[in-house]
Amino acid sequence: MTRYTDQGKQDTRSGFGAGMTELGRTNPKVVTLCADLVGSLKIETFIAENPERFFQVGIAEANMMGIAAGLTIGGYIPFTSTFANFSTGRVYDQIRQSIAYSGKNVKICASHAGITLGEDGATHQILEDIGLMKMLPGMTVINPCDFNQTKAATLAVAEHQGPVYLRFGRPKVANFTPADQVFEIGKAVKLSEGNDVTIIATGHLVWEALKAAEALETQGISAEVINIHTIKPLDEKAILDSVAKTGCVVTAEEHNMLGGLGESVARTLATHHPAPQELVAVRDSFGESGTPEQLMAKYGLDNKAIETAVFKALKRKA
Repeated sequence: MTRYTDQGKQDTRSGFGAGMTELGRTNPKVVTLCADLVGSLKIETFIAENPERFFQVGIAEANMMGIAAGLTIGGYIPFTSTFANFSTGRVYDQIRQSIAYSGKNVKICASHAGITLGEDGATHQILEDIGLMKMLPGMTVINPCDFNQTKAATLAVAEHQGPVYLRFGRPKVANFTPADQVFEIGKAVKLSEGNDVTIIATGHLVWEALKAAEALETQGISAEVINIHTIKPLDEKAILDSVAKTGCVVTAEEHNMLGGLGESVARTLATHHPAPQELVAVRDSFGESGTPEQLMAKYGLDNKAIETAVFKALKRKA
């Protein structure tokens, strides 16, 4: 299988910050709004270089969404920024009514997503945001896997016309994708070829999927690993082509199993090519306080959990 090297751990939120810095220098239509979390979103450089294109709204996230929707009418491309819980759950009505319903060109950028937020605990560890956002008509949902891909995604969404939900995280994780990658919205990335099982992962679980695939290879199991960075629109062709070859699939995500990537894949398979599927995801529960590593292990979101799911899928295929 193809081997990937960790180029040095970095947080995906810093990938967003790096993307915003570049956009600040290259796209005068890009403006940024923040709900009192500038340091957490890593947008200090954008603000320092473009103070006239930054709006600090304070802890008033609903107002931030309304302002962003209004800015699009003047031809601007607003990027809202706060924690994922406040970017979605707290302001769902405003997003639905003011942004999605009217197709406003707002980029909703959400840091500290999922259980790897860690010690802040269940109230901040939103695990339902992908489901909330993918159900909104016309909303594009993106969940990149590392620093480089988050930076590339940030640049790509500025060129995309229409509302986007861009999700990323807090902890430093493996940075293994190319720095010069071209990010294609809606296009899956096949990271390794395999014949026995398809592993479809998103976000922080992509690196865990690669580690699982390496361990499986030592046991004679050939796993095809696919990075689904765009959950909506979903690259159904990539999924179906792979599963037609391998005959079974494991999906892996840092999200509730209800409403996430796994359900989107299950719908695709049920409609076009039924096949055994196992889901690695949080099983209908809230999170809790702990280190990211402790929580990923406890909630079954690491490479060991993916390996276990692969054996279950293979048994069902047989």
